[in-house]
Amino acid sequence: MKKLLAEFFGTYWLVFGGCGSALFAAGIPNLGIGFVGVSLAFGLTVLTMAYAVGHISGGHFNPAVSVGLWAGGRFDAKDLLPYIVSQCIGAVAAAGTLFFIWSGKTGNAIDNTKAGAFASNGYGAFSPDGYSMISCFAAEFILTMFFLLIIMGATDKLANGKFAGVAIGLGLTLIHLVSIPITNTSVNPARSLSQAIFAGGEPLSQVWLFWAAPIAGALVGGFVYKNLLQNNNPE
Repeated sequence: MKKLLAEFFGTYWLVFGGCGSALFAAGIPNLGIGFVGVSLAFGLTVLTMAYAVGHISGGHFNPAVSVGLWAGGRFDAKDLLPYIVSQCIGAVAAAGTLFFIWSGKTGNAIDNTKAGAFASNGYGAFSPDGYSMISCFAAEFILTMFFLLIIMGATDKLANGKFAGVAIGLGLTLIHLVSIPITNTSVNPARSLSQAIFAGGEPLSQVWLFWAAPIAGALVGGFVYKNLLQNNNPE
């Protein structure tokens, strides 16, 4: 139960901090943090919670990460569903909190006919810069694959584990710097689902891609690290 609670709180913080920065701070005139600030916010949520609760649950905070670690031989299949459910509940709870705060400002209303509605992800007309479904799938697949390589490499028994959280947090920052204009950055199905539920409309109908592409990329990343990169016979 403690592991599941750790995943709940970790995913809650990721969505609240990352999507919250996009909703509240990115576009403030003259003071807004912009794409770079939002990218840092997502990275910092993972970095901080990796050190706060990573020793309890492993610090996944992302269904794709859990699946990828299973593919890489680092996670038990029996724990997959409980972890994913906890992560999704945490993400939706955070989105609900964000909506409660966000709706407290006069004039705030979700326009789900536009890209990025309530920090949602999207492709085609709902991509922030108009990228096609294929382009968005490719970006999410590749970036999640490399995210798993970073995670598995940084937490390898031969690596310096004290700095794993830093590498993983900065890796997620880099991922956002690349892909916010493409998909508004997912690489995390729970994060995508939570925002899409509140946005509704087309963002919700497109959320399938932000489950399929990250999970596929994570599976490949976990498999590649386990079978091609991991040193199973250190001298």
